[in-house]
Amino acid sequence: MRVLVIGSGAREHALVLALRRDPSVTAVIAAPGNPGIGQQAELRLVDPCSAEDVTALAREVAADLVVIGPEVPLVLGVADAVRAAGIPVFGPSADAARIEGSKAFAKDVMAAAGVRTAHSEIVDNPADLDAALDRFGPTWVVKDDGLAAGKGVVVTADRRAARDHGAELLEQGHPVLLESFLDGPEVSLLCLVDGETVVPLLPAQDHKRVGDGDAGPNTGGMGAYTPLPWLPAETLIEIVDDVVKPVAAELVRRGSGFSGLLYAGLAIGTNGPAVVEFNCRFGDPETQAVLALLDSPFAELLHATATGRLAEVEPPRWKDGSAITVVLAAENYPARPRTGDVITGAEEGALDGDTLVLHAGTALREDKALVSAGGRVLNVVGIGEDLAEARERAYARLAKIKLPGSHFRTDIGATEVVVPERKR
Repeated sequence: MRVLVIGSGAREHALVLALRRDPSVTAVIAAPGNPGIGQQAELRLVDPCSAEDVTALAREVAADLVVIGPEVPLVLGVADAVRAAGIPVFGPSADAARIEGSKAFAKDVMAAAGVRTAHSEIVDNPADLDAALDRFGPTWVVKDDGLAAGKGVVVTADRRAARDHGAELLEQGHPVLLESFLDGPEVSLLCLVDGETVVPLLPAQDHKRVGDGDAGPNTGGMGAYTPLPWLPAETLIEIVDDVVKPVAAELVRRGSGFSGLLYAGLAIGTNGPAVVEFNCRFGDPETQAVLALLDSPFAELLHATATGRLAEVEPPRWKDGSAITVVLAAENYPARPRTGDVITGAEEGALDGDTLVLHAGTALREDKALVSAGGRVLNVVGIGEDLAEARERAYARLAKIKLPGSHFRTDIGATEVVVPERKR
């Protein structure tokens, strides 16, 4: 199998590595990729958001499977064009990708499917913002209704901060989604979905805030770990049966059947799991940790999903132990990050078995020096017999990497998680 991976981040780096471990894969091509991905795959230039260009490249490289990593190409219908060309593609249609592209659409689907989520209101007129804010609180959740790379969300007890964020979004022409605050620890569950067939991967927990102890603004994700020793097995079954499967069935009912990776972000509160968000693609950085423990042929799972045969393949097998991802971010991230700084210590032992160094926002200068080229620059993955060992290995490897002004969270996977007792 020849596989074309679309995207250029650490998630795509993890996808490439997992595909290369599948014995049925004879070639992996990545477009546009990054310097780290280029060490494991052939790189090609492409505009990921151009349906015409991606389809032409898939034909040119004789791809047997196209895997689209980022959400924007999916929302724009790139998967539809590749599928229409007769090439198997892992990624939902533009119709189905609205589950991430429009939070209002996602809320409507969840309501029809009977899935618990936060109470919400859409505000599209600045004159209505204050009255709407008065109906929420004392913790306000203010979201951009469209795609915002995880950074369009403000969760705050400060009404002025909530209002400022909402007003800024409206000034930019973006509708605002106000939500009630959901209590309890968060879980990310990535599921392979083929119509009404749902196959869950390992649950993970993301760390969205930029600073230790969940301080500071939201980011695209500063780290994640898997599995979750505190999550009861029956709760995982409940999430699949009462959340993901009903949503998948509702999308089919609407003629927008999902084919690809459906990501459910949930809060586990006193009333059980409630949905925070759905995404239409592999989560970043959760995927980097989850795929480090995968022990099944990855391309087989993706190809079966893309060709409507997911129900026919064996469920994923997993290695024992734990995996953790820690994100190394550039100075000033998640605001406008500083770029162009030289990175040292990233290449030695980048794939040594116990740790992985995955490239997110990197580039090569003309003199071949590796430099920062984005907000989230590198992901360091640690793998161990338990979470403590995985953490120790990840942070020890991270200590060898130098990037001026960079920062990372020191508490990924370290917080003792308490699941609220269910109301009776």
